[in-house]
Amino acid sequence: MKKHLLLLLTLVAVLSASAQLRNPVVPGFHPDPSVCRVGSDFYLVNSSFQYFPGVPVYHSKDLVNWELIGNVLDRESQLPLKGATSWLGIYAPTIRYNDGTYYMITTNVGNGGNFLVTATDPRGPWSEPVWLKQQGIDPSLYFEDGHCYMVSNPDNTIMLCEINPQTGEQLSESQPLWRGTGGRYPEGPHLYKKDGWYYLLISEGGTELAHKLTIARSRKIGGPYVSNPANPLLTNCSMAGQGMQIQGTGHGDLVQAADGSWWMVFLAYRNFGGSYHHLGRETYLAPVTWEKGKWPVVNGGNPIDTLMQVNTLPAVPVQKSLTRTLFNNKLGPEWVYQQNPIAKNYEQADGRLRLYPHSSLNENDRPTFVGRRQESERIEVETQLSLHGGADSTQTGTFGLSVFQINNGHIDLYATQNGIRLMCALKSLNACCGSTEWEQVPERVRLRITSDGQFYRFYAATDARDWLHVGDVDCSLVSTEVAGGFTGVTIGMMAEGKEGGGYADFYYFDYQEK
Repeated sequence: MKKHLLLLLTLVAVLSASAQLRNPVVPGFHPDPSVCRVGSDFYLVNSSFQYFPGVPVYHSKDLVNWELIGNVLDRESQLPLKGATSWLGIYAPTIRYNDGTYYMITTNVGNGGNFLVTATDPRGPWSEPVWLKQQGIDPSLYFEDGHCYMVSNPDNTIMLCEINPQTGEQLSESQPLWRGTGGRYPEGPHLYKKDGWYYLLISEGGTELAHKLTIARSRKIGGPYVSNPANPLLTNCSMAGQGMQIQGTGHGDLVQAADGSWWMVFLAYRNFGGSYHHLGRETYLAPVTWEKGKWPVVNGGNPIDTLMQVNTLPAVPVQKSLTRTLFNNKLGPEWVYQQNPIAKNYEQADGRLRLYPHSSLNENDRPTFVGRRQESERIEVETQLSLHGGADSTQTGTFGLSVFQINNGHIDLYATQNGIRLMCALKSLNACCGSTEWEQVPERVRLRITSDGQFYRFYAATDARDWLHVGDVDCSLVSTEVAGGFTGVTIGMMAEGKEGGGYADFYYFDYQEK
């Protein structure tokens, strides 16, 4: 009996040790992750740039399975986004918990600078912004013995000050801590304390191929900080990592689980079709070994791959969101708009979403667009709509689906009174990539987009005709390398044109991952 029990325990241990971790854990446009643990619960936030609402909040019990539970910034008073593009808006947030209160601190680049908001429940509601004096992007908070410290990176130097988190008042002069190991753009700072040492984790190299995480430590919070001799703490820009699909690893946050194990969440991106990434920077996970008094080691010093042999926490799966959205209820937290939406251009009633045009996506002036992040390279998206022209037929807008990376980098499949057009708006180029004409204007039109990670394929159909292939576009054309921007692809419904140019009714939106 003892022999059988020993064999069983050995088998369990072997299976546990060979557990597989699939990365990314939060796929698609989810950069700059920050995480905190409260009891057995983990909460994670990400950058959102020009999108509204801003700063998505995720919940997990195991750091692998994450559920979107809301957005921190869901009111225009919290999140002014005038003129924001995929280069501006909300940069790297940090989430922390202290004495019954959740804190989220971030930067609104172009509309106010650094601020923090608070809540007693991470699902919200969150407070109005408390604006802060010390600037520099990627601010973070550290609480100790009734004090609240803030770090950020003005003038490419990690700076520390004490603040009053209720009022935003700065209680001490900003003092320099560290400028990193010499990589460009030292940013994304986080402070931790372990075994009598203050550890300062930062990002360097720019959020591209050479991205990396470095760390320093000091016996005093104000320094001096000494660099880890084994820096960088994490990078795939190395001999060992250069062949991985995952690149750009950096900008991370450390967290300790209830069982004492340490983990790191961080951003990276996946290349498709060569050295191109269009899904954006995503959230990844890796184990951390952190012995007493020693420096932390991420993933045993090995590069990050899409599949790793890691003994993860006991799995607690979450329910997947529905693949079909019907417009009978308020849209879920996965839906986002470009900048602050003009409410009157979005009417939801009687099982349809009515969209009115305001401008074009290219103009970047609160366009009528509502979509969701593309979270897999293999997807199928479909909608059905009906067109309703304006009083002046020459001013009738265009309505359909957009694969959107940035205001001058998107692909639009739209219906008009004359037919279907597939347009590629890339920098100064505005080219037609495919079209078809109606024999007569249909009552309703269906539009479909599929992708395999290499190409987007576009289709249209009416009640009278089966699916017609309109055209294909290489995914690399909306990659960060070609189109630019700090985000990733979102796919959604749009209405372009002048006000008074009619409207379209959308009856459903399907999003499926293959």
